[in-house]
Amino acid sequence: MSGTHFTLLDVIVLVAYFIGTMGIGVYFYYTGKSRDTEGYTAAGRSLGSIVVGLSIMATFLSSISFLALPGAAYIGNWNQFVFSLTLPIAAMFAVIWFVPYYRSRKEVSAYHHIETRFGPWARLYMDVCYLLMQIGRIGSVMFLMALPLHALLGWSIPLIVTVTGIAVIIYSLFGGIIAVIWADAIQSVVLMAGALLCVVLLLFNMPEGPGQIFEIAAADSKFSLGSLDPFEFTKATLWTVLVYGIFINLTNFGIDQNYVQRYAAAKSVKEASKSLWLGALLYIPVSALFFFIGTALFAFYTAHPDSLPIEIVERIETRGTGDYVFPFYIVTQLPSGVTGLLIAAIFAAAMSTVSTSLNSGATILLTDVYNRYLNRNATEQQQMRFLYGATLGCGILGTLVGISMIWAQGILDTWWTIQGIFAGGMLGLFLLGMVSRRATNAGAVVGVIAGVLAITWLSLPALLGDAVPDGMRNPLHFHLTIVIGTATIVLVGMLATMALGGGRPATND
Repeated sequence: MSGTHFTLLDVIVLVAYFIGTMGIGVYFYYTGKSRDTEGYTAAGRSLGSIVVGLSIMATFLSSISFLALPGAAYIGNWNQFVFSLTLPIAAMFAVIWFVPYYRSRKEVSAYHHIETRFGPWARLYMDVCYLLMQIGRIGSVMFLMALPLHALLGWSIPLIVTVTGIAVIIYSLFGGIIAVIWADAIQSVVLMAGALLCVVLLLFNMPEGPGQIFEIAAADSKFSLGSLDPFEFTKATLWTVLVYGIFINLTNFGIDQNYVQRYAAAKSVKEASKSLWLGALLYIPVSALFFFIGTALFAFYTAHPDSLPIEIVERIETRGTGDYVFPFYIVTQLPSGVTGLLIAAIFAAAMSTVSTSLNSGATILLTDVYNRYLNRNATEQQQMRFLYGATLGCGILGTLVGISMIWAQGILDTWWTIQGIFAGGMLGLFLLGMVSRRATNAGAVVGVIAGVLAITWLSLPALLGDAVPDGMRNPLHFHLTIVIGTATIVLVGMLATMALGGGRPATND
């Protein structure tokens, strides 16, 4: 794209930052802290609340936040910021119930307890949903990481995603969860500093001063949190995003392997709880920064209407996505050296995020599949060999999904759709086990079948678009998929238990 700049200083910053990030994984490998299964999957259960809390915050603050949140605010308003406001609600439940529960059972797998409640099929069901959700997350993050380099150098996105995928797989293979957590903590600080710097530059680069941003934004209702109509279910109102956020974040803190492994990595229940509060509360102002960046970018390019290249303008108009705007700003407007730092930070943040998903996915495959069904008496060496292979396989699949994201309309909406589809089924089964002590194995099976059918129908418009016939089209907004899917599993599961009777008795390990 015309107008981009990338100096020798930017190259030096980018290379140095990349080498430093890769070095974290190599360091923990050669110190022996990631060479056994306990170190690779639980960091030896030895980390403090600050590093784990920053890592939890960084799990939210991926390149999805760094690029997609400004993109969403650029073309819309602050409606999706409501999602961030639900984090304290979910954190409160997690600190009271989830963290003590997982810490008391010493299990690395988040889905061990669901098997003790409903049987092996339930654990495998949760595993499949989680793994598919993580593959979608890896693809979304890697695609967004490719955007700045595509805008800067003109390289093809598939090439960038492929090369990046190879680098992330190598990093993940070396470091294990302890390297991922430390890298997350470092990246979160750099990303927050980068976001603050961008806000300052945007404020003082307006032709008429900082106040012009607020004047332009207010004229277009850019700070709106969405409609307050409680009976509007076809659009992303404040209430639909609020309910969606509560359900998704309960899923994140309650049954997401990424977070459960961080609870396990902390020194104690107290440290794990403190880290959860730190990560949840810190993300609110940080996400507000990214939404403000999107709003400020709208004002900046409104004041400089000829600065955006035609290809980005056409993408905004035809596909309704602003994902490319912030990357273009980074590579055209930031000072020399800062451009390299911001691109490196995005790159490294995505590496940390993807590494988290690769490590958690490999851990689930080891604990829930390999050790239970393929090799119950596996040696330490065999388990480590399997972890390496599982990490490689997840990385390849995630890379392929990242390439396919080229055809997505908007990455944040695409990721939220994927997350809602799989998380609804997981949270529903989890809550059925918690809400109803009488729920049986047979009732849970019926509930899950009904929930999967409901989620499939609700997701058709988001997945197939105009290909869905009008008679089969779900009239509700896709944010409600997880809500209705979860409620269907819980209610149908309870009703089926009463109707069928008998079955496997409830257990509470």
